[in-house]
Amino acid sequence: MTWKTLDEMELSGKTVLTRVDINVPVRDGQVTDATRIERIAPTVADILAAGGKPVLLAHFGRPKGQRVEEMSLSVTLDALRSAFGVDVEFARDCVGEPAINAVRDLAQGKVLLLENTRFHAGEEKNDPDFAAELAKLGDIYCNDAFSAAHRAHASTEGLAHLLPSCCGRLMQKELEALQQALGDPTHPVVAVVGGAKVSTKLELLGNLIKKVDTVIIGGGMANTFLAAQGVDVGKSLCEHEMTDTAKQILDEAKQQDCEIMLPLDVVVAREFAENAPNEIVPANACPEDAMILDAGPVTIARIALTFEGAKTVVWNGPLGAFEIAPFNAATDAAAKRVAALTRAGRLLSVAGGGDTVAALNTSGSADDFTYVSTAGGAFLEWLEGKELPGVSALKNSGNKTTAPTI
Repeated sequence: MTWKTLDEMELSGKTVLTRVDINVPVRDGQVTDATRIERIAPTVADILAAGGKPVLLAHFGRPKGQRVEEMSLSVTLDALRSAFGVDVEFARDCVGEPAINAVRDLAQGKVLLLENTRFHAGEEKNDPDFAAELAKLGDIYCNDAFSAAHRAHASTEGLAHLLPSCCGRLMQKELEALQQALGDPTHPVVAVVGGAKVSTKLELLGNLIKKVDTVIIGGGMANTFLAAQGVDVGKSLCEHEMTDTAKQILDEAKQQDCEIMLPLDVVVAREFAENAPNEIVPANACPEDAMILDAGPVTIARIALTFEGAKTVVWNGPLGAFEIAPFNAATDAAAKRVAALTRAGRLLSVAGGGDTVAALNTSGSADDFTYVSTAGGAFLEWLEGKELPGVSALKNSGNKTTAPTI
């Protein structure tokens, strides 16, 4: 890889503009889930340990280039201080005099958070003048926001062309995991693709069938593929208008020597409700008045056997209606098997996107996967084979060793 890490940068005495993702959920003025904040703590700690001054750049919400007080990043300060264990100061703007003065006065050993970059229209437009104003504040640019790397904004892409640049620990970990999983994986590679709609995952499936050995399809998506094979799926969630596309994907997979694995048996119910009366039937025997809500035990056993023979697993999406019992059984069982094999050192497992994190957390398996990404859109675009602007910019700035004169 051509991007640099913190280990390759001289940080002592330098102001490090660090792009982070702290777009966290907030209720009544309090952060309700600090996971994203906790994940950037190692980057901040390493910059401080190397004698650098971390200056955090981030967005919050969608203010659309206007100052919206309820979208001020000041709401995250207590959570940041708790996660970092050091004082975090705050500047009421990310450019201009408030930012310049705050950076100048930042004492060694402290962290500075600049106000929401999206308060300026130049952020989302990736305006060169706005990027230049940001660049004036620091000596080095560190991107630790893989979750925003699919957006070509001033603080995620433009800055990397103006300052010596590197990735932070979270982004480094993410990129290394993704490279291992699909960039240069150990075969056999199995992809688990679940969720509601085929239409939202066409590019994902198109890319995966060229790179993996088996694609396990679950959730509502599986119903569309079953329907494409002439199976009556009753009242199940199904994109009947996508059956021709599903057939095309099946044909392309065959040409690529990639196995598409669909449910052999399913769990059906007459209502979508917790502990609704249900039964297990063959996948081609769904009653007309019922809906498929999960994969059955025969399918689960087949999936587990496939994992046994795999070396790499990439996971995106649940295998059934995991939110309500007992239709979480297939997702839970499959996730636990991947976790056990990973724990035993037999499997490299990377997961992320959509409901995946919630599904793995519900199963209690997330901590045992090799890597679970919270990046959402960026993770999906990477799986789709797309070049991410924030990553490309780091690669292209790899030879820069000194900051430009602005």
